[in-house]
Amino acid sequence: MRVLVTGGEGFTGRYMRAELEASGYEVVSVSHRDDGTADMAFDLCDRQAVLDAVSSFHVDAVVHLAAIAFVAHGDVEQMYRVNIVGTRNLLEALAANPNPPRAVLLASSANVYGNSDVEVIDEQVAAKPANDYAVSKLAMEYMARTWMDRLPIVIARPFNYTGVGQSGQFLIPKIVGHYARGEQSIELGNLDVIRDFQDVRDVVRVYRQLLELVPAGETYNLCSGVGHSLGAIIDILSAEAGYRIDVNVNPKFVRSNEVVRLIGDAGKVKALTGDRERRDLVATLTWMLRDASAGARAE
Repeated sequence: MRVLVTGGEGFTGRYMRAELEASGYEVVSVSHRDDGTADMAFDLCDRQAVLDAVSSFHVDAVVHLAAIAFVAHGDVEQMYRVNIVGTRNLLEALAANPNPPRAVLLASSANVYGNSDVEVIDEQVAAKPANDYAVSKLAMEYMARTWMDRLPIVIARPFNYTGVGQSGQFLIPKIVGHYARGEQSIELGNLDVIRDFQDVRDVVRVYRQLLELVPAGETYNLCSGVGHSLGAIIDILSAEAGYRIDVNVNPKFVRSNEVVRLIGDAGKVKALTGDRERRDLVATLTWMLRDASAGARAE
């Protein structure tokens, strides 16, 4: 089976490609940069370019990862354009193909739930987006539903996940990088946030399973069901690194629209896939710190 992966050269995309290829699939990766790293390159916001590219070949399935995924991204207009219009252009092109795919997986985000008063969130909890990123993802979901009569679309709402290779602008790689370099202090934002962190390798495995099972029209949380505070993350990394970093709160990093607590219920996706395998956060952080430390020593 041939699978098209948008954002195929990004953090998640590289793991997605490895997961699919290890399971015997042929992967066609798409990037917006024509630098030779991806199999195809086009701008999702260029409707005609997307139509021309996607209508020219057949794929059996699609994993749509390409998006502006950083909550604090500075260009809000670009975020909405890429996350909503770019996705619509892709769906239009897929539906116009004489041989449409048998499965289309859209990566949304658990950020759409916002600051819910529900302690552990399942898919029935009402969305309450608290920032532009979350609004753009929820709007993408609503837009995608207008194509569900023409395409077998599955929507995934991953909670926070991380791993080796994630950009240092994200919280956990930032903290890991400080430990890897042996720095004695770090500036962070809101220390009271609690997140449901997963390993990127577990996330892409479930993405593959959703592609294979094709529960069209459904939405699934991807999560561990366990919340961790920043303090808990610091504790884990301190134990592995052999020292404790000094944490300072920088008001510039504190967002007024911060989602304080975000923990998910994975019961629905587990009932579908039967998958119970999850790496715990200690294993993920240890993997990341050892890799980053090796890189720091090489420099």
